[in-house]
Amino acid sequence: MFQSYKYRIYPNKAQEEQIIKTFGCVRWVYNHFLDSRAKQYKSCGKTLNSYADSKELTLLKKDPKTLWLAEADKFALRNALFSLDEAFKNFFSTCHTTRHYGFPKFKSRKRSRNSYTTNFTNGNIAVGDGWVKLPKLGRVRAVIHRHLSGRIVSAAVSKLPSGEYYVSVCCNDVGFEQYAQTNKSVGIDLGISRLAALSNGGVIENPKKLKKKFKKLARAQKALARKQRGSKNREKARLRTARIHRDITFARRDIIHKATTKLVREYDVIAAETLSVKKMQKNKSLAREISDAGWGEFLRQLAYKCERHGRSFIQIPRYFASSQTCCGCGAKNPAVRNLGVREWTCSVCGAYHDRDFNAAVNILNEALRLGGLKAG
Repeated sequence: MFQSYKYRIYPNKAQEEQIIKTFGCVRWVYNHFLDSRAKQYKSCGKTLNSYADSKELTLLKKDPKTLWLAEADKFALRNALFSLDEAFKNFFSTCHTTRHYGFPKFKSRKRSRNSYTTNFTNGNIAVGDGWVKLPKLGRVRAVIHRHLSGRIVSAAVSKLPSGEYYVSVCCNDVGFEQYAQTNKSVGIDLGISRLAALSNGGVIENPKKLKKKFKKLARAQKALARKQRGSKNREKARLRTARIHRDITFARRDIIHKATTKLVREYDVIAAETLSVKKMQKNKSLAREISDAGWGEFLRQLAYKCERHGRSFIQIPRYFASSQTCCGCGAKNPAVRNLGVREWTCSVCGAYHDRDFNAAVNILNEALRLGGLKAG
């Protein structure tokens, strides 16, 4: 099983120049072959594959006009071709799948994410005490907060908009602890005012510190909007805004990691909804709140952590009426479709319900029914 270990790195000036140069070469290779493939697609409706592109890339490295490509990591350039090939495969598979992929887009120097991936061979990637060894860079100073295990496969170097550098080392054959059975199960209803309501009456709250950071971000964005484009003050304001974005992202990810790890440790069976976050974000009045909640990341982490540690993770169908159904007698109340109704009383059995906790109980019951399991 695969596992990635992410470390912050502190390259010196020469190493930073090499990283930036590799970013540029990878972007150029991707855009160059995307342009040639797009022209071929328009002319005959077909494109080349990465094998044919690799042959041309070898020739480009020897061409006097593009000799600078040879200065970059060869694996990074080849992986750029594989990424382009994957993008075209996704585009052509759209007619066979429910998920829609658009035509591959060119990478921008300013807007695209700066990153590249290199492969392990002959010990060119290693992690030591306070350093990470990478191709073309040698040993780079790093903060090693946890030691990796397994066999190193690849490493991805990236630069955040706030200016920090990170490396993500991917390892295979990693062994994970199998948690002891607890004979307990739980249903989860994700929300906006609170991150999640649990079927046992528990709550996972959205921390107050995130709200403070959002206010700080709003002030920084206003200040950025007032700065003149191209000025040094605008660049300073952009970095300040990017750092706040980074802090919010890291804080939210930390909260979700702690919450999902606790759930996986304590429960054998975890049930949740199947959510289409992108479609839900089309609701203009709730788009920002839904995006800030991080539901997709929460469900993603639950899924892979349950798989690693021997737990059962069951997602119920998307259109199951969890909020409208009384968890006591099964009667439906269509009035609860209104999100403003937070509490209601069943007209059949008289049971009083909190909207979120009732939904969590229904989610658990439906998941157990689908999985043929008994409540723990």
